[in-house]
Amino acid sequence: MRFVFPHSHAFRRGRLTVDDDGKAGPECLVEFGDGVTVIAEWQANGDGVRLSVPDYRTAKGTLVTARIWRLARDKDGLWRSERLS
Repeated sequence: MRFVFPHSHAFRRGRLTVDDDGKAGPECLVEFGDGVTVIAEWQANGDGVRLSVPDYRTAKGTLVTARIWRLARDKDGLWRSERLS
C-alpha cells in the first residue's frame, strides 16, 4: 500500500490518495507533498484503514511526532484522514 498526502504532514479531514498495490503485509509507504517518504504500518479497519505513521522530519526539518490515523472515504468519494492519537 502507498498513501500520498499532498502536504508536508497529515491533518484532520485532510485528503490523500490511497494506492492499493495488492500486497497484504502491514508495511506501507507514506509520501508527503514536500518529498519526504516514510515506512509506516497499515491495517484494514471496517470500511477504512488504520495508519500508524512513525516520527519523521519534514523537508524543512520540522519534527512530526508519531500519530495513528483513521483513513476513510468521505461522501464525495475522496479519502480523508482523522487523527486517532
